[in-house]
Amino acid sequence: MKRSRLKVGMYIGLAVLLLVICGAIFVATRPNEFHVSRSVEMEAPPEVIFPHVNRLSAWEAWSPYEQIDPEMEKTFEGPEQGEGAVMRWKGNSQAGAGSTKIIQSVPNKSVQIQLTMTEPFGCENDVLFTFVPNGESTTVTWAMTGNVGFGGKLIHLFINMDRMVGGQFQDGLTQLKEIAEKQATADTT
Repeated sequence: MKRSRLKVGMYIGLAVLLLVICGAIFVATRPNEFHVSRSVEMEAPPEVIFPHVNRLSAWEAWSPYEQIDPEMEKTFEGPEQGEGAVMRWKGNSQAGAGSTKIIQSVPNKSVQIQLTMTEPFGCENDVLFTFVPNGESTTVTWAMTGNVGFGGKLIHLFINMDRMVGGQFQDGLTQLKEIAEKQATADTT
């Protein structure tokens, strides 16, 4: 009787070990990078929209992250806008803490940002805003890419980054559109 229990226990242990190994192999084969992107067409020229992204202090008016924690502490370093501009923040558990730094700014074309999160978890991601004119309007794209280690791959099995972050990007671009279109209308009258 003891021998058969031992055998059953051994088979169960081997089955669990096999499941863990297969699960680890599956997680390890997931992509090493993630990409999230949203675009919105705005009835405004790039020169109206660009400054709202290129000046980090202007994000307060349209960024969805400002609404997550209106009491968020922010500090700004470096130039007021463009390359080298830095915003550091510390907020509630949803907003976390970290910094954004503009690492490249091409007037009315693109703004590239290094996003560094320190809370609730550490990571570094690349953020890129592009402004593509289409006649009287501009297509603005907000994209983010990042590397994913084993732990991140495991988390991404349960959390859809595109759905979670993409919705926030869409909300922010919608608010930016409202601001830019009001400004463009006011500029033409």
